[in-house]
Amino acid sequence: MGTELDLQTPNAEGSPAASAPVISTADAAGVSSSSDSPGGDSPGGDSPGGTSAASLPAVVLGTAPVMSGAASEANAAAFSTPQLIGAMLKGRGHVSDLIFSPGHAPQVELNGELVELKFRGLERLTPVHTAQIARELMGANEIPARAFEKDGSADLSYSVPGVGRFRVNIFRQRGTHAIVMRVIPDKVPTFADLELPVQLNEVVHLRNGIALVTGPTGSGKSSTLAAIVDRMNDERAIHILTIEDPIEFLHNHKKATVHQRELHSDTATFALALRAALRQAPKVILVGEMRDRETIEIALEAAETGHLVLSTLHTVDAAKTVERIVGSFPLSDQLAIRTRFSKAFRHIVSQRLLPRRSGKGRIAVLEILKSTMRTREYVEKGESEGKSLLDAMRDGSDEGMQYFDAEIEKLIRAEVIEFEVGLSYATNAGNLRLELADFAEEHAAAR
Repeated sequence: MGTELDLQTPNAEGSPAASAPVISTADAAGVSSSSDSPGGDSPGGDSPGGTSAASLPAVVLGTAPVMSGAASEANAAAFSTPQLIGAMLKGRGHVSDLIFSPGHAPQVELNGELVELKFRGLERLTPVHTAQIARELMGANEIPARAFEKDGSADLSYSVPGVGRFRVNIFRQRGTHAIVMRVIPDKVPTFADLELPVQLNEVVHLRNGIALVTGPTGSGKSSTLAAIVDRMNDERAIHILTIEDPIEFLHNHKKATVHQRELHSDTATFALALRAALRQAPKVILVGEMRDRETIEIALEAAETGHLVLSTLHTVDAAKTVERIVGSFPLSDQLAIRTRFSKAFRHIVSQRLLPRRSGKGRIAVLEILKSTMRTREYVEKGESEGKSLLDAMRDGSDEGMQYFDAEIEKLIRAEVIEFEVGLSYATNAGNLRLELADFAEEHAAAR
C-alpha cells in the first residue's frame, strides 16, 4: 500500500474544501483492471489499445510547492496520475472533460464551463508535470507514443479502475504537452437518460442506408449513437460492428452480437476496417467519424449494398453536413456523389447542448432531417430559394422532422433555458427573436 497523504481537495467552485480527506495511492493503483465490466462479460473487456492505471507505479502526490528547473523535475515524480484523476472527479457531477495545461492548475469542465482545481503542490502545472501525465496515460502503449512523436498529437483510451474510463487526446503546444480527457460514463446512456425525441426510434429499426449524428465537439454525438446502438442491442437479433477511435462505450452482447474494433490497436485506418467489415457479415456498421473521402466512399458503398451505416460528422446542421460530404470529393465527382448520397441517407440528426436555466446540467436540442421525396430532391439537385432543407424540416413536422430554432423556442417558452442563451444557439437569432416577441413582452411587463 502507498503512503497516506494529505490531499487538499477543492470544492466544485475551485476553492479548497474546509477539510481535506486523506487519500491512499492504493485507492488509485491497487485495483485489478482485467475488464471494465463486472464478470468480464463485455465483448472486448477494456479497450485493447487503451491503458489501465493498474499497470502504473503507485506514487504519492506530494505536498511541496511547485518548483522550477531540476527541483521541479524531481517533484514531478511525486504524484500519481490515476490518483489525481480520481480526486478531480470525486464528488462532482456533470464533469465532461479534464484538462491539463502548463501554466494552469488541473481543470474540469462542469456544465460547459472550466473550473480550476488547485491541489497542494499542483497549483500551477509545469511542462514537466504535463509530460509526466502524458507518459503515464500512454503507459507501455507504443502506438500513441509514436503518433505523438510523428504528428504532434495522439488519441487513446484510458481507464482508472473504480473511477472511470476516458477518451484522451495528448497534443503538443508551444513545445509542451497538453492533455484533454473526455469522461466516458460507466453506463451506456438510454433514450430516457438523454431525453431523446421518440422519432429517433425509427433509426433503431432501419435496415439499410446511412444515418448521421452531427454537431460540434462536445455536443453529445457519441452518447446519442451509443443510445441508438444499445436499443438495437436490446431489440434486434443482429450483428453490429463498430469502428472507433478510441472505443468509448462498451456494449455487452444482449439480443444482438456487438463487436467493437479500435483504431490503431485492431485496425490501421477507418477505411481499412470499413472495407473489411463488408466481409464480416454485419447488419449495422458504426463508424466513429467520417474523416476523409475514402471513408465516405466506402460508407456509401456499404449502404448501397444493404448495410445500415451509423456515423458522425463535425458539422453544425443538416445542410452543412450535405455540403461537407459533397465537398470532400473533386468537383468532377460531386454531381454523382449528390445522387448517391440522396438515395443512401435515411436520417441526419444534428445536435447542440444548451445550459439549463436551473444551472443543473445541459439539455440536448436536436434537428432531424429525414429522407423523403422532397429532401432527396434537395440533396440531389442542391438547395435554392424556397427549396432548402430547412424549409423541408419546417414543413415536415408531420413526418417526424424538426429544426433547431423551433425546438429552442419551445424550451424558452417552457423556461427550461434562458431567453438570451437560446438566441445565442439559434440558427437565425433575428427570426427567433421575432417569433418570441410576445414572450419577451410578457416577461418585461411581469418585471
